[in-house]
Amino acid sequence: MRSLFPARGRRHATAALALVAVTAALTAGPAHAADYERIVNGNFSAGSADPWWASAGVTNRVVNGELCASVTGGTTNPWDALIGQNGVPFEAGQQYTMSFDAYATTPQPIAANAGEGVSPYRGIARHEVQLTPTKQKFTFTFTSELDFPDAGNGQITFQLGGQAADNAICVDNVSLIGGVIPPGGPGAPTKKVQVDQVAYLPGLPKHATLVSTATTAQTWVLKNSAGSTVATGQTTPKGVDTLSGDPVHLIDFSSYDTAGTGYTLTVGADTSFPFAISADPIKKLRYDSLAFFYHQRSGIEIQAQYVGATYARPAGHLNVAPNQGDNNVPCRSDLNCGYTLDVRGGWYDAGDHGKYVVNGGISAWQVLNTYERAKLIGDAAALGDGKLAIPEKANGVPDILDEARWEVEFLLKMQAPDGMVHHKIHDANWTALPTLPHQDSQVRRLSATSTAATLNMAAVAAQAARIYETIDPAFSAKALAAAVKAYAAAKANPNKIADPNDGTGGGAYSDTKLTDEFYWAAAEMYATTGEASYRADVTGSSLYKGQSIDDRGYDWGSTGPLGDITLALVPTGLPAADVAAIKAAFVATADKHLNQMASQGYPAPYREPDGTYVWGSNGLVANNASVLALAYDFTGAAKYREGVFEALHYLLGRNPVSYSYVSGYGGQPVRNVHHRHWANQLDPTLPIAPPGALSGGPNSALQDPIAARMLQGCKPQKCFVDHIEAYSLNEVTVNWNSALAWVANWAAEKSSPADATPPTTPGTPVASAVTATGATLTWTASNDPESGVKDYDVISIEGDTQRVITTVTGTSATLTGLQPNTAYRFAVQARNGAGVKSALSGVVPVTTKADGPTYCRIAYRANGWTDGLSASIAITNTSNTDWASWTLRFTWPGSQKITQGWSAAWSQTGSAVSAASVPWNSRVPAGGSVQIGFNASSSPPHAEPTDFTVNGQPCSKG
Repeated sequence: MRSLFPARGRRHATAALALVAVTAALTAGPAHAADYERIVNGNFSAGSADPWWASAGVTNRVVNGELCASVTGGTTNPWDALIGQNGVPFEAGQQYTMSFDAYATTPQPIAANAGEGVSPYRGIARHEVQLTPTKQKFTFTFTSELDFPDAGNGQITFQLGGQAADNAICVDNVSLIGGVIPPGGPGAPTKKVQVDQVAYLPGLPKHATLVSTATTAQTWVLKNSAGSTVATGQTTPKGVDTLSGDPVHLIDFSSYDTAGTGYTLTVGADTSFPFAISADPIKKLRYDSLAFFYHQRSGIEIQAQYVGATYARPAGHLNVAPNQGDNNVPCRSDLNCGYTLDVRGGWYDAGDHGKYVVNGGISAWQVLNTYERAKLIGDAAALGDGKLAIPEKANGVPDILDEARWEVEFLLKMQAPDGMVHHKIHDANWTALPTLPHQDSQVRRLSATSTAATLNMAAVAAQAARIYETIDPAFSAKALAAAVKAYAAAKANPNKIADPNDGTGGGAYSDTKLTDEFYWAAAEMYATTGEASYRADVTGSSLYKGQSIDDRGYDWGSTGPLGDITLALVPTGLPAADVAAIKAAFVATADKHLNQMASQGYPAPYREPDGTYVWGSNGLVANNASVLALAYDFTGAAKYREGVFEALHYLLGRNPVSYSYVSGYGGQPVRNVHHRHWANQLDPTLPIAPPGALSGGPNSALQDPIAARMLQGCKPQKCFVDHIEAYSLNEVTVNWNSALAWVANWAAEKSSPADATPPTTPGTPVASAVTATGATLTWTASNDPESGVKDYDVISIEGDTQRVITTVTGTSATLTGLQPNTAYRFAVQARNGAGVKSALSGVVPVTTKADGPTYCRIAYRANGWTDGLSASIAITNTSNTDWASWTLRFTWPGSQKITQGWSAAWSQTGSAVSAASVPWNSRVPAGGSVQIGFNASSSPPHAEPTDFTVNGQPCSKG
C-alpha cells in the first residue's frame, strides 16, 4: 500500500508498430457522437505521467502540467524513440478523433500512431506533424478496422526518433474521442443475488443479499448441485443500502445445514454464484493466504516444486545482471550516510519491488502473532513444520515461523550503525509493468532512517525474540539485542518523520503520529523482558488499556492495538484489572462493529468518520474481523464468531460488485491485481494472481487514472474495478495479506465451535388458538448447560423441505399469515450460544379453520421413491348442495407424469391434470367424500400439485 499515490511503472512499447501498414484511412470529420474519452491522464494535471511510458533512450517527466520527453539523439528511425500508453480501446468500424498539443526545443517531425502493442503489431492509423518551439494543436480523425477491448492490446504512441541530436519534446491535452462502448467496457456481470461465493459454515447463520426494488417479500429458493430445491423462504426488504446505493433484501437460509457443494440461491430469474456449505475452503484459505509471502520473497529463487511452474521465477535483487542488487545498497545521494547495507531478503511490499519497514513490520508481526495467539489460547497444530510449501518445510520449526523469519531478518538488516532503522529500500525510479524482480535494472537506494521504522523493528524483533527463545536461542538473542538498541535510539530521536515527498520509485509511508508506535514497541519489549523501564512506558502511555482501539481499525499507520493484543494474550506482570480493561476495549469495539453490520446490506466491519472507503479498505475489514475474533476469544459469545464469518462473506463475494476479493476463490475472483509479475492482463504469457491474494478493495478517493476514469460518482462499496492499472483499488500488499492470513487461520481453527454438544431436544409443540390464519404453539424448553439456549426456530415441515417460519427466544410462538382451511405440520429446533442446533422436536399437525363457506376440500397424501410416487386424494363436498358429477383439476409444478390412476377417468396435458367421476362415484352429497388415487413419475423432493379445483371451483386443502 502507498501512503501517497505515486506514478506507477508500465510496460515498454515495441517499435514494431511503425513497421506495419496502416489499416485505417485518415478522414476529415467530427468526433464520434458518444464523446467517450479513451486516453487516461492526457492532461497530466495531477503531476504524474502514469500510465504513459517511455522507450529506451527517452526519459519522461511532468513539467508545468505537460509531459516532456528528453530524447537521446543518434537514432535512425522515428520508432527508435517512443512515448505511449497501453490498454487503449478501439472498436472496428468506429470513428475516432485524436488531438494533442506539442512543441519541441529543436524543430523536428514526430508521428502519432494508433495500433497494436504486441505481435503482430497491426496498425490502425499514423499521422505525422512538424513540431516547432511554439506549442501547436494537432487533430486528425480516422476509422478503426481493429477491435481492442479496454485494457487489451490497443496502444497510442508518439514516434520521436530518427534525429541526430538530443531534443526535448513536450505534449499536453492528449485526447482520443470515439467508440460506442463506455470506458471500462461492459464490466464484469453483477449478480442480483449476492452470496459468499466460496462457502458458508455448517451450524452458523447463512445470509445473502438480494438487489431488488420490490417493497414486499420475495420468494427465494435454495437448490443443490443437482438443481433440486432443498429449501425456500421469503426475503426481508431492507430499503436502500447507504454504502452501496442498492435497494436490498436480506435472505436468511440458516435453517438449511446440509454440507455439500454447488448450492445456488435463486429469486425469480436471478441466480447467485455457486457456493458450498463446508468448512474445507476456509481451511485451505489458511494456507493459500500464507503462501502469498513465499511468492513475495526477495533474494531467493521461487521454485516450481513449491508454487508450480506458472509462478516459478529466478531470484530477484541479488546483484545478477540486470539487477543492481541489494547486498551493498547506499543511501540516497542527498543523504550522504557514508555506508552501505546488505539488505537482501525480505518480502517485496506489494506489486512493486520496494521493501518498507513500517509495512513489513505490521505484516511480520501479524504472521508471528497468528502463531503466538494459536499457541497461547488456540490450536497451533495446523501451523507446524511441513504445513506450508516452502524450502524450510522439514527443518523442525513451524513453517509459519520460517516464513516470518525471512522478513524479520530483513528488518534487522535495515538497522543503521547508530541504532536507528532505515525507513525503506527501493528503486530510484518506478519500474515498468510488467517487470519480474530479476529483470529490474534500476539503481537501489536506502531512504533516511525514521523513528517509525525504528520502533517497528524494535517491536517485531522483541516479539520474535520471545517466540524464538526456545526454538533458536541464538537468533532470539540477536533479535533482542537489535530491539534494545533500536528502542533506545528511537527514544533519543523521538520525532524523526519520514519524508512525505519521498515517493519516487516507492511509496512514502510517512506518518507524523508516533504515540502508537512507541506504545506498541514498549508493549513488545515489556512482554519479552519484563523490565520495569518498558513497563513504565506502557502504563504511562495515553494509549494504555485499549485507548487506541476504534471502529475504523488498525493498520501500518495506526499500530497501538497491536500492543494491546500482545498485552491481552501474553502473560505479564500487569494488574489483572488492567488486562481485563484491554480485553473489554476489544469487546466494546466488536459490539460497535456488530451494531453497524446489522444495518448494512453487505455487512463489513469498517467505518470511516466521513462514511467513505479508503485505499486498502479490505485490509481494514480483515483487521476489524480480527477484533471480532479476539472478542470471541475473550468472551466465548457466539455473536462475535458469527461476525467474523460475516466479514469473510463480504470479502469472498457478498458485496455489491460481485467479486471475491481473494484471488482464486469463488465464481468471480479478482484476477488482474496490480502486480509486476502477476500481469496476465498486460502480457498473456504471465500469470494472474495465485490463489489467496487479497485485493485492496473499494476506495472512494479514486487515486489512480483508471479509477478516476471509470468510477466517477461511485458509492463507497462500489468504487472498485478488477484492473491491473487501478493500483489504488486492486493492489495487493503484505500487510493486507497478513491480516487475511490471521483471520483465515482463526476461522479455520474455529470452523467447529468450541461447544459442539447440541442442546437437548425441545418438547413437541402443542397448538392452541387456531384460527383461519394463525395459531399459537408452546413447547417444553430445551436445555444446554455449556452455552445456554439462545433461541428456537419454528419450522414448517413441507414434504422433504423444512422452512423456518420464525425464530423466538422463549418457548411459545404466535404464528400469523397462514392460509385458511389448510393442513400444516410444525416442529421446533433449539440453538445454543455456540450456534449448535438440537435435534428436531416432534411434529404437531395443525389445520387452520375455514374462512367462510367453500365448495370443496382436498386432502392430498403421497409416498415417493427415487423416480416416482403414489398418491391418494380425498375430495370432500363442502358446499350446501349435492354433486351429480364432478371433475377434479390440478397443476403439476414440475415434469411429473401420471402413469396409472384409479377411481376416476384420468387425463393429462402438459402440467394440467384432470380426473372425472365414473358412474359408481359420480354423486357426492353435501358433506360427503370420495377417494381417488394415482401413480406418477417424479423425482425428489416430490413437490405437491397446486391449484386444485372441482367443477371449476377452487378447493381448500386440509
